[in-house]
Amino acid sequence: MTSLRKILITGGAGFIGCHLARYLLAHSDAELVLVDNLQRGRMDDDFKTLIANPGVKFLNIDLTDPARFRELGKGYDHVYHLAAINGTKLFYEMPQEVLRINTLTLVYMLEWFRRENAGGKFCFTSSNEAYASALSAFGKLPIPTPEKVPLVIEDPYNARWSYAATKLVGELFVIHYAAKYNFRALIVRPHNFYGPRAGYDHVIPEFSFRVANRVDPFPMYGADETRTFCYIEDAVRAMAMLMDSEKTNSQPIETVHIGDVEEITMRELAEKIFAVAGWRPREFEIGSSPPGSVKRRRADIAKLQSLVGWKPEVPLAEGLWMTFAWYRDHPPKTPQS
Repeated sequence: MTSLRKILITGGAGFIGCHLARYLLAHSDAELVLVDNLQRGRMDDDFKTLIANPGVKFLNIDLTDPARFRELGKGYDHVYHLAAINGTKLFYEMPQEVLRINTLTLVYMLEWFRRENAGGKFCFTSSNEAYASALSAFGKLPIPTPEKVPLVIEDPYNARWSYAATKLVGELFVIHYAAKYNFRALIVRPHNFYGPRAGYDHVIPEFSFRVANRVDPFPMYGADETRTFCYIEDAVRAMAMLMDSEKTNSQPIETVHIGDVEEITMRELAEKIFAVAGWRPREFEIGSSPPGSVKRRRADIAKLQSLVGWKPEVPLAEGLWMTFAWYRDHPPKTPQS
């Protein structure tokens, strides 16, 4: 009889955490413990359904309080540390809390892990934000971007970079804790994951609400900036494959980009959402992005493909339709412009 793997996911009520938990339940023999303080994650119908599963335990814990870590227990095969304050709007509004919460939760998690769970494997979810300002700071950045590029904070006085700073220093913490205490670990850098239940402060949800509400003229900022968008089911599949792989058990630990390959402008993204929704505005209000916004992003995913043979399976048009339909049916509590 095969024993269940015991897996911990912090930030389990958030976008990635909830989808990752559902994926693991569907594709592995796993017993899950989900941790969230519900500051950003939501106790909505999706999450209530998830934690009603007998294979899932939910703990409402503030991970900035080290006294609460005894409630986590021990003996986990895999630990996915996703808990963090995300959302560009919040980087500007509360940078001090982004810095405090994201850094403290990681430090306390690593201290708990190396003492209580060093036989397991630790996954830290970093971000492309850790290196994103290299393009504007130095005028060059390889596109597509490999993992071994400088990690750069262009301007510490710009609150925009508060989140990026926590991911940059977070990578250093994980690399050197894993080396010092000899445990298995992995760093993944998401590149614009999207899909249902991704919050209300990102470009695809914002475009979806404007389309659903027939906003005309249609506001758009940074129309010529480019991104690639990776559908959440593809993304969490990549994360699980990397954690399951023996190729990511070595020292020094691996840092791996996860992203799609179709690079499009924000104007092209809007046009694709118009197409799946069957509506298009007559006019646009084109504005500039906030200071610090990144002009271009596309990840080199050769390492991901080499390690585990992953490739994206959900076409952008299909993913946008599923995402638009979800947001159309789940409007925010306050109107979006």
